[in-house]
Amino acid sequence: MWQELDLGRELQRRRSGGAKARRLVSRDRLREAGARSRMTQDQEMTMGAQVTVGVIGGTGMLGRSLVTGLLASGEVAAEALWVSNRSGRAEGLPDGVQATAEAQVLVAACDVVILSVPPAQFGALEIDASGKLVISVMAGVSAARIAEHTGAERVVRAMSSPAAARRLAFSPWCGALSAEDRAQVDRLLGACGSTAEVPDEAQIEIFTAMTGPVPGFVAQLAASMADYAERRGVAPEVADMAVRQLFLASGEMLAGDPQTASTHVRGMIDYAGTTAAGLLAMQEAGFQDAVDAGLDAAVARTREIAG
Repeated sequence: MWQELDLGRELQRRRSGGAKARRLVSRDRLREAGARSRMTQDQEMTMGAQVTVGVIGGTGMLGRSLVTGLLASGEVAAEALWVSNRSGRAEGLPDGVQATAEAQVLVAACDVVILSVPPAQFGALEIDASGKLVISVMAGVSAARIAEHTGAERVVRAMSSPAAARRLAFSPWCGALSAEDRAQVDRLLGACGSTAEVPDEAQIEIFTAMTGPVPGFVAQLAASMADYAERRGVAPEVADMAVRQLFLASGEMLAGDPQTASTHVRGMIDYAGTTAAGLLAMQEAGFQDAVDAGLDAAVARTREIAG
């Protein structure tokens, strides 16, 4: 009798356990289904958030560099990218990129319009960009002038460089935007290297002069060092090889080290070795004054160039 009671309890326990297990499995399946549903919703939202970007002047030096960087980053798919130019052809850009000779056709098709035309030609550009997010990388053309000429209410002034093609550009920007638009600008310009929002257009003009040209002023220092070596008997090809490697190594170290450039200089001077002697001689010869004069001239030209 006791054995029969024990057997009954065991069967009941197993049935109860089985039902509980089935409930747990059912709950797990519901959770998985919910997760799959949320994943699908997230994917749809991501796809829905995919903006269409157009670059007016998209096959010029800077425009093509931005297009190349955006595509290489994956931030913009080829099918979601337009360029406009005089020929109306994509000219060596990947399959899927849309091209037109009519800038207004591009504007109508795109959520974000990047202006990358020579500043002197901006006045001849006839577009209605009302309702669009407009990002200008034109030197010297003010946001107010862009808004007045294009009808755009959401205007960003920015500057990038040909290094965008290698996703190495520094692209500062400024503009009175919503949080959503600011995030969009950060994503697009950040896809081509690094980016920073700056307070005003005066700083954009400083960076147009300083970081817009690549290799720019850095090439001048490299050329001066190579020339120094050649005039002292070093073979030109060896001098060229030496400065290329020097600037490659220096760039890597400055980019990856938390210390600022001025901290590196101060440390080398404090070490009081051969480099300290050279750095102090350069400083006494007015090196900073020469750099200031060069950048001041470039900033002044930036402010004149748009006419």
